[in-house]
Amino acid sequence: MRTYNLQSVDSLPQPRPPRDSQAFVSGGAYALLFLLGAMQGLIGCFQFSRSAGPVPVAALILAGLILVTCVLGAMGMGSAAGALLPAAGWLLVSVVFTLPTPGGSVIVTNTAAGAWYLYGGSVCAAAGVVFAFVSRSRARMRRS
Repeated sequence: MRTYNLQSVDSLPQPRPPRDSQAFVSGGAYALLFLLGAMQGLIGCFQFSRSAGPVPVAALILAGLILVTCVLGAMGMGSAAGALLPAAGWLLVSVVFTLPTPGGSVIVTNTAAGAWYLYGGSVCAAAGVVFAFVSRSRARMRRS
């Protein structure tokens, strides 16, 4: 049996592990995707009511825009979180602006354009997230 003494113990502190700059960049990209979705929600809440006759054109375009943002975010980041974060930012801001203020006024009104913006945007955001999850699972199946 081998014996040890205190001279064989390394008392120097362990060096710090190297920083992973890639994680910092990815975290920043995810934060920017969340902010992009929130900005789309902010702009959309004030511009959804623009229409061409009875057709709420702006609401439909804004709903399609969040779908495109979610899909491109997922493709660009290579993960479903790339679609989930812009959808969460958009939904958070849109829900906050549908709540009445203490004075009783609301930003997103209960009109056809408001319904198309909120429900259509929610469905499009959810579709973008589902697309991201499905495409990621298909990619994993192909690799295995």
